[in-house]
Amino acid sequence: MTPAEQTPLARFVEEFTESRLAVAGAVVLLAVLVIALTAPWISPQNPYDLAQLDVLDAKLAPGSPLGNGKTALLGTDDQGRDMLSGIFYGLRISLFVGVAATALALLIGATAGMIAAWLGGRVDNLLMRIADIQLSFPPILIALVLLALLGQGLGKIITALVAVQWAYYARTVRGAALVERRREYIEAAQVLALPASRIVFRHLLPNCMPPLIVIATVQVASAITLEATLSFLGLGLPITEPSLGLLIANGFNFLLSGKYWISFFPGIALLLMIVSINLVGDHLRDVLNPRLKK
Repeated sequence: MTPAEQTPLARFVEEFTESRLAVAGAVVLLAVLVIALTAPWISPQNPYDLAQLDVLDAKLAPGSPLGNGKTALLGTDDQGRDMLSGIFYGLRISLFVGVAATALALLIGATAGMIAAWLGGRVDNLLMRIADIQLSFPPILIALVLLALLGQGLGKIITALVAVQWAYYARTVRGAALVERRREYIEAAQVLALPASRIVFRHLLPNCMPPLIVIATVQVASAITLEATLSFLGLGLPITEPSLGLLIANGFNFLLSGKYWISFFPGIALLLMIVSINLVGDHLRDVLNPRLKK
């Protein structure tokens, strides 16, 4: 079948599978997604249920038997929490935080960027100056200040991550929309006196989506990394909702005593997830924009 005879989806799949690294990243990412969705059913224990934890099982080495007769394949932490179960639930929370924060930031940023590009003038200047101010500060600094004011919690850390990310999408959408507005199909739609909402949502926004998809993929990894950093510093999620960053922080004080597994295995899980997302996002950029291929 020639490229002209292939459907857009078939061409996308064929181009995406050209990279073995991207395919490997997609497989790992799919495995992470399956584990995150099925964590309550495949985990040896519920790390949130205090009734299932036993202090006598604290800091057991990998492969040690638990008091309930099960085996701690990856050992336990200082609270007697099975590390494999903690990692499964940690993947669930970290992935949810990254996806939720990215989706909300994309919605807010794309809306602001589209409004700025469409209305122009003072509205454009105001929105872009706000975005410029936000982008001039390190993301972790903004998140630290917001969490110091808001406190700990799942919703609060998502709010902080949205505040960090929205400006990237606003800038990207505005730049793409300004280019698309000068094209003939937009001018033709305006000559036909089509409603502005129809022009924006049916013609302008769909043509600005490819760069947004790539940025969103990378920003999911960035949000997960930032959440792990904040949780490691004690400003992210509470101890009752252990993400991967919090699991790593729990074992940091025990590294010198030889209890490496408390931090090591959550760190490996976090690394695999971040690398797989970045591999998929990097190749996705090349597929959606062939001019960026090496």
